Amino acid sequence: MRTKRFLVLLATPLVTALAFSLAAVPQAAAAPTHVIPAAASQATVLSQWEYASVPLLSHATKQILDTWGADGWELVQVVPNPENTEQLVAYLKREKTA
Repeated sequence: MRTKRFLVLLATPLVTALAFSLAAVPQAAAAPTHVIPAAASQATVLSQWEYASVPLLSHATKQILDTWGADGWELVQVVPNPENTEQLVAYLKREKTA
């Protein structure tokens, strides 16, 4: 009987600490309350993208990017050209049309 009391006394602070830490969880971390219907989740289609890499000229960078942007291209990243580190290359993407 004495052993059982000892185990209960050891478990009590752990349970109290666990209950305290669970009570401190903010409401934003709780599971979402809205439910997505099964039919809507099955109808989800992944977007397909096309990509382009464009060399940028230092004196016309804005004009080049504005021209591609007007055609629906989104700038992803600008990096130095691997073959010529003096020149920049823009990587762009846009969603493929069906």
